[in-house]
Amino acid sequence: MNPQRIALLTDSCADIPAKLLKKHDIFMVPLQLHFSDGDYLDGVTISAKEVYKRLPTEMPKTSLPSGELIEQTFRQIADKGYEKVLCVNLSSGLSGTHNMIRLLGMEFVGLEVAAFDSLSGSLGIGAVILQLAQYISEGRSWPELLRATPRLIDNTHVWFCVDTLEYLQKGGRIGKITAVAGSLLNIKPVLTFAPSGELVNVSKARGRQLAMEKMASLLTEQARPGVAYNLAFAHGDCPAEMKLIREKVTARMPDAQRIFEGEIDCTLASYVGPHLLGCAIQLLPDDLFH
Repeated sequence: MNPQRIALLTDSCADIPAKLLKKHDIFMVPLQLHFSDGDYLDGVTISAKEVYKRLPTEMPKTSLPSGELIEQTFRQIADKGYEKVLCVNLSSGLSGTHNMIRLLGMEFVGLEVAAFDSLSGSLGIGAVILQLAQYISEGRSWPELLRATPRLIDNTHVWFCVDTLEYLQKGGRIGKITAVAGSLLNIKPVLTFAPSGELVNVSKARGRQLAMEKMASLLTEQARPGVAYNLAFAHGDCPAEMKLIREKVTARMPDAQRIFEGEIDCTLASYVGPHLLGCAIQLLPDDLFH
């Protein structure tokens, strides 16, 4: 445990590999998926690969982590001797997870809980949590972390390439005509998070390679001279393509302080289908704590 007794809490949509959760003692509450044969915990009792196998015949419903499990996690944190908790969770534009954790944290006796809306998902949450873990290990104080977290969120930019519009259409997030037209033209949308925390389309590319090139260009455009940065990459059952986009980006931006990699969670997988590809840049300006 760190001397400041500060714990980190996130949810399964952060896409942080299990070994890093364990290394940094990061606490994670899973969202829920509901299939016709029962209920599952994201990343705990069902994997993203299993979700992909089921998607052609059934799209699951998703829901928040249970209140009981969140309270149980807070008790676990307190029992381990932590006194403060920094929470960064799935965008309020997609889920009520952040608000639920915030409210239960306010009511929990014995812990000081600060909850932040990531206004993002996947890499956008994971990169923030992992950088906060780094700052805690460096001995940053609670007030410093409270100042830095919202700025770290603002400086973390994420893009996704969707392989097919079929599942977004099935989930009611785009129209059927748009989905059919996109499939016929081999259109691969590039998505990001709006300031409201909702997924929005920022580009449409003809084919996967052009979509990857567009993502790499959007990422590199965010870089600022003299500002340190981290990079992050994630995939939905397409590790070879994640390697390609990582090589494409790092060839242009070879000076990342840290590079994170993850696998897309079950919740996001159920929204967009297989072969989702993500990349992110996290800027680390010198005045982050000021």
